[in-house]
Amino acid sequence: MMKINPVKRSLNYLQSLIAALLLSTLAQLPSYASSVVSPPCGNIKLAYYEFGALFYRTPDGAYAGIDKDVVDELERRSTCRFKTSIESRVRIWSQLSNNTLDMSVSGIATPERENFAQFIPYFTTRNYVLMHKDTPAAAQSMQGFLANPALLVAVVKSFRHGPVYDAWLDKLRAQKRLHEAADFATVMHLLAINRVHAVLALPTSLHPMLQQAQLVDSTLILDWSPSDHIVHNLILSKARLSQTQFEILEKAMHSMREDGSLEKIFRRHLGDKLAKEITYIDRKS
Repeated sequence: MMKINPVKRSLNYLQSLIAALLLSTLAQLPSYASSVVSPPCGNIKLAYYEFGALFYRTPDGAYAGIDKDVVDELERRSTCRFKTSIESRVRIWSQLSNNTLDMSVSGIATPERENFAQFIPYFTTRNYVLMHKDTPAAAQSMQGFLANPALLVAVVKSFRHGPVYDAWLDKLRAQKRLHEAADFATVMHLLAINRVHAVLALPTSLHPMLQQAQLVDSTLILDWSPSDHIVHNLILSKARLSQTQFEILEKAMHSMREDGSLEKIFRRHLGDKLAKEITYIDRKS
């Protein structure tokens, strides 16, 4: 009987083991690759609009804000690459409804808008009333203001303010007591020069714009609808973006909410107290 050299036996065993390990590794490569490689997202045409702490120009001419930081983080966490521009809110909604824009930020969903867009929520807030302090005391309530035909309000055209305020504004619009401006800076200017007696504003724009317009000492801040919780969303065109792209961005936003990155962005621009107030709670989680 032939004897096998112990060294040769060891080499044969080692070669067999290496071959088995290689086959096992190769067999697992497809599933491993699919688990770590994100699906493609591609280039997305996104429009910002200037609005308080959400998106603003810094003294050195650069742009900053909550929405910019959110979009930068979404890009970091996904395969999406954003090609950005700055537009008025009116033009943004027009382009989205006409299928000429992929995406925007800080939008409120309505049944009409859901015909052409999908929405990914990321913060919630409500509107406050900014009113001149010399407005008659009887008019410093929603019904009292409505009852005085001499008083006027300004808002940004195409903005939605929640069911309570929108119904109130419809009544003022019917009485021709509503100024609708292209942007919030114009709204605040109308208040500053006494063309209107009140405006509606979100906390994300309230204090920066008051300081800019030098209205701090002459303006009341009134909370007429404290139960409102208006959800603000990323807006994605149904016609121009795929369901895969929507899911990529929804997953990235969910991870930002779960690991605290989203609230950290809010704190950077609004401080701790307001950051907690506007944080969106995902009821699906």
